[in-house]
Amino acid sequence: MSLRFSVVIPLYNKARFIAGTVRSALGQTLAPLEVIVIDDGSSDGSLKALSDLCDDRLRLVRQSNAGVSAARNCGIDLARGDWVALLDADDVYHPQFLAALARAHALFPQADMLGTRFRIVCEPTGQPLAPWSVPQSFCEVELIEDLRLRWMKNAPLCSSSVAIRTARLRAMQPRFVEGESWGEDLDMWFRIADQTPVALVNGPYATVRCDVPGSLSSHYRQRFAPFLQRMQDQALNGSLPARHRNSALWFVAQQQVTLAREALAAGERAQALSWLLRARHGLCTRRWHLTLAMALFMPVRLADRWQRWRLRSADAYSQEALR
Repeated sequence: MSLRFSVVIPLYNKARFIAGTVRSALGQTLAPLEVIVIDDGSSDGSLKALSDLCDDRLRLVRQSNAGVSAARNCGIDLARGDWVALLDADDVYHPQFLAALARAHALFPQADMLGTRFRIVCEPTGQPLAPWSVPQSFCEVELIEDLRLRWMKNAPLCSSSVAIRTARLRAMQPRFVEGESWGEDLDMWFRIADQTPVALVNGPYATVRCDVPGSLSSHYRQRFAPFLQRMQDQALNGSLPARHRNSALWFVAQQQVTLAREALAAGERAQALSWLLRARHGLCTRRWHLTLAMALFMPVRLADRWQRWRLRSADAYSQEALR
C-alpha cells in the first residue's frame, strides 16, 4: 500500500519561487495525496503566481500574517494524508523525493519521522533549477536513534526534506512554536526524535536555495535560539527522556562554543569568553579547549580569517559528500 503524503508549503512573499516549488511537489513519481499552500498574508501577489496551475490535488489557503510556525500548524490541521511532508516556498523536491521516503519507511516502519539529505544552491532570482541526479551510492537508509549526536556530524535533513506521521505531529503539544521563526524547525525535529527513531535516506532529494531575501533558512549570528534554552532546561530538570539528556546538554554546549567562535571573529573577545563559560557541558571536548586558546591568545583578525575558512571548508565538504 502506497503511503499517503500531504505536502504542506508555508508561503510568504515568494512570488518568484512558489510556482516551481509547487510543481516539484505535484510532479512526484509517488504522487502526493494533496499539496497544501498556506499563504501567510503575502503582499506580493504570491498566490497569483499559481493561477496557471490546475490540479485537483492543490489546495490554497489564506490566513492573516501570523508567521511560519502558524502557517505550518494550519497545514497540519488540514492534512488528510497519513504523513505530512514539509517544503519551504523557495525550495524544490527531486522527482523521487516522496518515493525515497517511502523506501525508508519500508525498511524502518518503526520510524515516525522520515528524511533525506539535501543540497544547497545559491540561486536567489527564481529561475528554474536544473534537474539533478542522485547516484545509487547515496541511497543508503540510516536509522538515527539520537538525532542530536548525528546532527553534530553534519546536518542530515532540513525543513524541506522531512516528513512526519500525521498522528505523531498532531499529538505534539506544542507543535511548531508560534511567534518563533528561528530554530522552530530544529526544535520540532529534536522533540519528535526524542519519541521515535528517524529514518534518513543519505541522498540529496531536496534542493535548498540560499541567499534568498527573507528565506526561512537565513543564518542568524550571535544569538542563542530560544529552543536551545528550553532544551537545556528540560535536560536539567529531567523532563527529557533519560537516554537523551546527556546528548542534549552536549548539543547545547556545542552551539555555545560556536557562538563563542563567532563572537571572537567579530572582535568581541569578552563575549566569546562569556559563551565559553556558559558551555560548561562541553568542557571535556577538544573543541572547547581550542576555542578557549583562541579567545585568550589568537589575534582577532586571524580568528576572523580562520572562522571564515572553517565555514567555507565545512560547506564545501558537505556539498562534496553529496555529489
